[in-house]
Amino acid sequence: MKKRNNKGFTLIELLIVVAIIGIIVAIAIPNLLNAIQRAKQKRTMGDMRTAGTAAEAYAVDFNRYPAAAGYTLPSGFSLPTTTFGNPSPPSGFCLQVTPTYVRVLPISDGWNSFFLYGGGGQNYGVVSNGKDGSAEGTLAYGETTNFNNDIIFIDGQFVQYPAGAQN
Repeated sequence: MKKRNNKGFTLIELLIVVAIIGIIVAIAIPNLLNAIQRAKQKRTMGDMRTAGTAAEAYAVDFNRYPAAAGYTLPSGFSLPTTTFGNPSPPSGFCLQVTPTYVRVLPISDGWNSFFLYGGGGQNYGVVSNGKDGSAEGTLAYGETTNFNNDIIFIDGQFVQYPAGAQN
C-alpha cells in the first residue's frame, strides 16, 4: 500500500478562511465609504475657503465683494443662486478674481456639483448643495450630520457645516 502525502488545505479550512475574509470586508467597506464622503466634505470646505479668501482679497482692493449677476445677499442670508460660471472663458465671479486673487478658482465641490455664489457690495456667500446636489428646503444653521445637507460659507465663516458622525 502506498503512503499518501496529504499536503494542502481541506475544503472546510478554505471555507472558514473565506468566511473570515468576508466578515472583515463587511466591516471595512462601510467605514471606507464613510471616509470617502468625509474627504469630499473636507475638500469642499477647503475650496469654499479658497473662494472666500479670493473674495476677501478682492474686497481689500475694491472696497466691495465681487458681484454675482443680479444677486444681493440680504441681511437674512438667503441662498446664493448663481454658479461660478464656466471657467473657459471665465465669467462673473470667476472672471473678477482669477488670476489676480486666486490662480485657479475651484468651481465644483467634492461631488462634482457647481458651487453657488452670491455677493456684491458688503456681503458674499458660497454654497455647496452637498452629496445629493439639491438645495435644502429648510436650513439647519450650525452643525449638520448628513452628507446631503448644504454647506454654507458666508462672509468668511461657515454658517452651516458638517460636524460629528455623518449618515
